[in-house]
Amino acid sequence: MFEAGDIREWRGHDVVDPSGHKIGTLEAVYVDTGTDLPFFATVTVGLPTRRRLVFVPLSGATVGPGYLKITHPRDVVKKAPTIDTDGELPATDEPDIFAHYELDYSTGAGGARRLARR
Repeated sequence: MFEAGDIREWRGHDVVDPSGHKIGTLEAVYVDTGTDLPFFATVTVGLPTRRRLVFVPLSGATVGPGYLKITHPRDVVKKAPTIDTDGELPATDEPDIFAHYELDYSTGAGGARRLARR
């Protein structure tokens, strides 16, 4: 496995945990507004009639044949903050996502939001 050169090209591929258990499908990439580098992704999870997007950190993610492997177990990811499949992440919810994964949070430059969908 290797690090993804451009994680955006992996949209629609399976996302798996370190044990290889499928979590869902990569839907979108969110970049850190300070660096413009991929930082989180949204993964489509749930039943066909009740789909939602869950946030996963991309730090340490690797790719294999047809999948993206993240560093967090499936049970941790499934409990992460979510948005509707047609929803947008409110800036006020950003700290909750970082807290769920025990990541330090600070606003973007000049107090702007930290994450932007690309």
